[in-house]
Amino acid sequence: MLLLLLLLAIGVNSTTYIESLNLTLVLQTSTFPETPQMLHGTAPPAPPTDITGQDRPNDAGGRTVVSWTKSADDGQGKNSVQEYVVFRSTNIDGEFTEIGTARKGVQEFVDISTTDGVEYYYMIKAFDGESFSEPVLSGAITSSAQWFHVGRVNMLVAVLILSFLILWFIQRAKKGEELYIRPIAGLEAVDDAVGRATEMGRPIMYIPGIMDMDNIQTIAGVIILSRVARKAAEYECPILVPTCKSIVMSAAQETVKEAYLDAGRPDSYDADKIRYLTDDQFGYAAGVDGMMMREKPGAVFFMGCFYAESLILAETGHSVGAIQIAGTAQPSQLPFFVTACDYTLIGEELFAASAYLSKQPLLLGSLKGQDWGKGLLIIILIIGIILVSFGFQQVVGWLTVG
Repeated sequence: MLLLLLLLAIGVNSTTYIESLNLTLVLQTSTFPETPQMLHGTAPPAPPTDITGQDRPNDAGGRTVVSWTKSADDGQGKNSVQEYVVFRSTNIDGEFTEIGTARKGVQEFVDISTTDGVEYYYMIKAFDGESFSEPVLSGAITSSAQWFHVGRVNMLVAVLILSFLILWFIQRAKKGEELYIRPIAGLEAVDDAVGRATEMGRPIMYIPGIMDMDNIQTIAGVIILSRVARKAAEYECPILVPTCKSIVMSAAQETVKEAYLDAGRPDSYDADKIRYLTDDQFGYAAGVDGMMMREKPGAVFFMGCFYAESLILAETGHSVGAIQIAGTAQPSQLPFFVTACDYTLIGEELFAASAYLSKQPLLLGSLKGQDWGKGLLIIILIIGIILVSFGFQQVVGWLTVG
């Protein structure tokens, strides 16, 4: 009897224990509605407000700008907002797709993937890392392209002023008015160099660079060649023009031929002295060096675009005792020409040389107009610096390109 009572007592306690264990397992495995309060014990962040949108101004289309007032929990309140999530849809009642995020504290988002003419609706939600705020919707927004950039009115005014100056000086030059251009030492020495080569009984060598006729430096060099060839024809001094490109050879031949015709000595023109060597950079340099050593020119002109071969050519010309005049707009090659040549045209002086030597009204007027434009720009900058120094900060906006 005692044993039976003991077993019954043990059985009751075991059943109670098992039932308690089952209840614990049920509580742990049951699914309850996931509310923000249960996720982290607090309410979701406050939503952003005042959402607005517009087409992004002064662009080529395909962009809209969405702005809002930040959440009350962004930087204050619970200070729980981590970012704003931006959603987009073409139907206010349709499905919204996430297109990007903005960091906390930011109140603007630029959508760069819109199609012009299509209406878009935007939804913004604040996110604190675990839950979203209530969504805020915008009205319909459409992107479009603008024909005129209102932030660049100052640039338009500058272009109009510069264009007026250039056209005005071109007209003055066409009427025969003498336009003053400051003397350039290297150009003043052209006649002396040709004269010296003639007195020494040596030819002139003219090297128009290694680039083709689509390079502006090569074009400027061929224009200068016209003046040098005319002076060589007047002095009856042979001129050698080795070229690196076949089209440059053709242009140089026509230029020298015309110069000899203008000088009244067409019979002295020899097309074989203007020859094509090779397109290879250092093969061309080797060929020109060989010509220098054989012909011993009395004057050498480097006018055009040069690269690593510049010092090789200039040193060889110096070794044969030639007077050398160089001109290039390549900053990396200017030190070599300055070191090895007697005169060097630096940067824009190469382009000014074509106007200086040819005296063509179009070139002279363009050069003079650009010089005046640069002068006006310098004056405006000086006045702006003075005004800003006295506190007129709005000047910065006038001179800033949007």
